[in-house]
Amino acid sequence: QVRVVESGGGLVQAGGSLRLSCTASRSIFSGYGVAWYRQAPEKQRESVATITSGGSIRYADSVKGRFTISRDNAKNTLYLQMNSLKPEDTAVYYCNRPLGVTQWAWGQGTQVTVSS
Repeated sequence: QVRVVESGGGLVQAGGSLRLSCTASRSIFSGYGVAWYRQAPEKQRESVATITSGGSIRYADSVKGRFTISRDNAKNTLYLQMNSLKPEDTAVYYCNRPLGVTQWAWGQGTQVTVSS
């Protein structure tokens, strides 16, 4: 069973930046697409950024131009650089496989809170 651990969240003011990390329990990133998701209070979990095994990237419209997804296969780590943060980015952020494929067990996530 693959386990992922997300980290890097925190409290920032609007306009600030954070870099999230997601580390896997074993070497799996190089062969899989992976994605960042977020879930705000009383809202459904949504995909915000996806990177395929070949390096193709997609972003949700709400984060385009502000968030950057990247991966370091040697470190089994996925990153999400978040700039120009807005209060509406407040959520718990998770990593997992992209939508439409069998997902790994969800991690605890990392809380991002953006104050106005």
